Amino acid sequence: MVFAHAEIDRIAAGGVSTTVVPFQSSISPGVLFRQIRAIRSRIHEFRPDVVHAHFGTITALATVLAADVPVIITFRGSDLNPSPSDGWMRNAVQNILSNTAARFAEGIILVSRQLRSRLWFYHPNARVIPTGVDMDVFKPGSRVEAREKLGWRFNDPVVLFNAGLSPLVKRLDLAEQAVGLLRQRVPTVRMHVLDGRTPHQELPLYMNAADCLLVTSDFEGSPDIVKEALASNLPIVSVDVGDVRERTEGVSGVEIVARDRQALASAAERIIESATRSNGREKIAELDSGRIRDAVIEVYEEVLRREAAKRGSPS
Repeated sequence: MVFAHAEIDRIAAGGVSTTVVPFQSSISPGVLFRQIRAIRSRIHEFRPDVVHAHFGTITALATVLAADVPVIITFRGSDLNPSPSDGWMRNAVQNILSNTAARFAEGIILVSRQLRSRLWFYHPNARVIPTGVDMDVFKPGSRVEAREKLGWRFNDPVVLFNAGLSPLVKRLDLAEQAVGLLRQRVPTVRMHVLDGRTPHQELPLYMNAADCLLVTSDFEGSPDIVKEALASNLPIVSVDVGDVRERTEGVSGVEIVARDRQALASAAERIIESATRSNGREKIAELDSGRIRDAVIEVYEEVLRREAAKRGSPS
């Protein structure tokens, strides 16, 4: 949840007083009771105007049960989308928890338009606000210097893949098959897999050192790795998932293809042969983290105005 903590830090820097309640993701009744008690205790101490849950499922449900002030929920993808690694029963429970919480939230933020269709109830106050990108951190840099720091051979093409902590969800298997086919045509190509343990501050090095990013997920919300690649002008080969098509519209050096190993391998080959970077950075300025922070704060203000209107008091 590094992206959530980064957003909280930016909101605090924007003049909003914040406090954070860590949450243990578990559907155990005992854990849920302790989490509700912790949230209530912090609300009693801090007296916030709003409470913002940065995920759905049990996190959001505990928050709406505990809070006596307006609750805003940000749904990020796997809290509404199916997750192949969780099994059908856990997916069903997570979906029920997320949609139940959404029913009682005063504000909803979705990181992509696709997630709106996953809500069971129409919510007039739902806003689509993707996670922002720190354009000062993710930016184009020297490929030579990046490879020297990582110890990579300069002439070997490298496909970057983000498996995160859930290789099943990200479809590492399909990515490996595609790169295996690609290797028959480009024998020196290799795939570097980010496994979720790489420090976030080191990701720009990998973006600048790689030849392209490969995305093969079955489900996504608004994948941060894609936006970070765009900000770094790293070419992208992706399936049509989440908001990738929307975010990459009009960007050179991007191919969106079928969820097929042959199509993915062919697209990656074309990207590598072109040996050019994308123009993603100029297309993604609207997702600068500062602008996204301001949009989130605007949601807080809208919720508080509605609450004031209900009470008949000035906002």
